[in-house]
Amino acid sequence: MVTIAIDAMGGDFGPEPIVRGCIKALKKQQFKPILVGKKDEILPLLPKSHRDKISIVEADDVISMEDAATDAVKRKESSIYKAMELVKSGEADGVVSAGHSGATMTLATLRLGRLKGVQRPALVTLMPTKLGRRSVLLDVGANVDSKPEHLAQFAVMGGCYAEDMLKIDTPSIGLLANGEEDSKGNEVTKSAFKLLEGYPGFRGNVEGSDIFNGSCDVITCDGFVGNLVLKASEGVASTISQLIKDYIRKSPVAITGALLMRKVFKLLKKEIDYAEVGGAPLIGIKGCAIVSHGKSNSKAIENAIYQAIRYVDTGVNEHIIERLEMLKNKG
Repeated sequence: MVTIAIDAMGGDFGPEPIVRGCIKALKKQQFKPILVGKKDEILPLLPKSHRDKISIVEADDVISMEDAATDAVKRKESSIYKAMELVKSGEADGVVSAGHSGATMTLATLRLGRLKGVQRPALVTLMPTKLGRRSVLLDVGANVDSKPEHLAQFAVMGGCYAEDMLKIDTPSIGLLANGEEDSKGNEVTKSAFKLLEGYPGFRGNVEGSDIFNGSCDVITCDGFVGNLVLKASEGVASTISQLIKDYIRKSPVAITGALLMRKVFKLLKKEIDYAEVGGAPLIGIKGCAIVSHGKSNSKAIENAIYQAIRYVDTGVNEHIIERLEMLKNKG
């Protein structure tokens, strides 16, 4: 049975939504949860019926959002450090945290280490498409500056994630550029293009619209660009939702239409809601680390736990090691 260490103190709202999300997940799926944090705050939130199903590891320090990510390496009594150590020691298979994302990624990279052949881990997110399925976008924040070989590895790792987690046979993989032509892109993407030529599923350069139109399964870029794309997309979705609400309030005719479209709006909101995905995996490390949004509610934590369980069960990491070797030999 898969064991998941959960940073109970991470997140903007304290342990309450994290504990609730853990309990919700337990009701639907079998796994062994370990809540890491202040026991005197966690225990009162646990129903008596679940206290024998959930382990608690005491950690009296919490990395706040204001702390530097590098501080986490020194603060061995913090909840995220202890949660990561459970994975390192083999007592847990994966970790879920809605706390300081930089601290989580730093500790995952330094304490768990990288998979064989991986030069840089990458943060993965899923984007909605008009076809109803999701596209894989990486890196979205783990690496601000990337070399061509890093982008090529992100592409391979993203392909493995799409195959194993989304069940897409030979996913199409593209490099995000300012045009589809082979000549487009900057010097880094042009060099990455050459490294990926001939790799199964690689279709060349793709544009920003391909993230959402469903024409490409995996879109690769560096963490600086990826994070901008992610934040801009969240802003656009939020703005459009607000504009629709404002228009409805101003127009009696629109109210009638809105009532008919309520179900459609509900489905759209579900597609763009980060809580539906739960979190972003840091791919390329030993073990599994899911980085959740700081504002995660219980639903987000629940889904992050499901994602961690699937990640471990599908054997994505072994697949990545094999495919990176293939890429290396191709060169």
